[in-house]
Amino acid sequence: MRITLAAIAALAMAAPAFAQQQPEHEGAGSHDGHHNEGMDHVMDQEAFMQNHGEQLSAALNHPTRSEDRARDQYRHPAETLAFFHVGPHMKVGEYAPGGGWYTRVLGHYLGGEGQLVGLYFDPTSGPFNAQSQQGIRDGAAGFAAEAAEFTGLPADNFSGFTLETLPEDQVGTFDRILVVRMMHNLMRWNIADSELKKMRALLKPGGILGVVQHRAPADASADYANGSKGYLRQDDVVGFVESLGFELVAASEVNANPRDPANWEGGVWTMPPSLGGDDAMDAQTRELGESDRMTLMFRKR
Repeated sequence: MRITLAAIAALAMAAPAFAQQQPEHEGAGSHDGHHNEGMDHVMDQEAFMQNHGEQLSAALNHPTRSEDRARDQYRHPAETLAFFHVGPHMKVGEYAPGGGWYTRVLGHYLGGEGQLVGLYFDPTSGPFNAQSQQGIRDGAAGFAAEAAEFTGLPADNFSGFTLETLPEDQVGTFDRILVVRMMHNLMRWNIADSELKKMRALLKPGGILGVVQHRAPADASADYANGSKGYLRQDDVVGFVESLGFELVAASEVNANPRDPANWEGGVWTMPPSLGGDDAMDAQTRELGESDRMTLMFRKR
């Protein structure tokens, strides 16, 4: 039985309060064998917040995030990181880091005793031309400096590499790898299999893969939910990831948005923050918040 985990504590200081529990997403289905593990995860939440809530709150309220906080109400970084049990002492991979939104959170949270590593696409695996391939390599090489600029922390706190060839000293050393709003690209580029296998190799035994992904309705057509529209069906994601040597530990509705019909002709990019429609459409979708999202916690088998 798949477990839907509710936030059970409030963050210390001024961090946003945990969202209320929501029912399991319609059509999410059942997954036998995870009930006890999921309940253990629920019970661990209170201890996690007692141990790390103050550090997480400090990271979320850091001045470098002043422009980022408007999105917290939609992306729930505190609840998401707590759900994945990301501790401040851990080595964490941020897969396909972009404009720095999660990098700023993770950088400050891990900046004392942990380590943040930017993990970039294998540039040879997808539909990337020579210019794009070089851009991916440059992004990985420059991640430490960019993260330092984003956070104001020393560049030595960060590192980055592509998944083209895994450095031997990195294999089996990661506590957590987070794949946030990126699975649809891996699916539509037909590189999800190879990329996730490499992430699995990087994780320690029992390490955690955290997935946040735009969610299609359970009855969406395969053509709509193949990644080309940004949305994927939750059961498809669970089945696929589990086939690669992971097991689902728990699922959370913390990033759910029932106001998103998830059936836009223009795909998820019709929703904020992209707002890919005309002025009238943008005015409509702006009021809906961001996309409906699944939040899935997998353990390396």
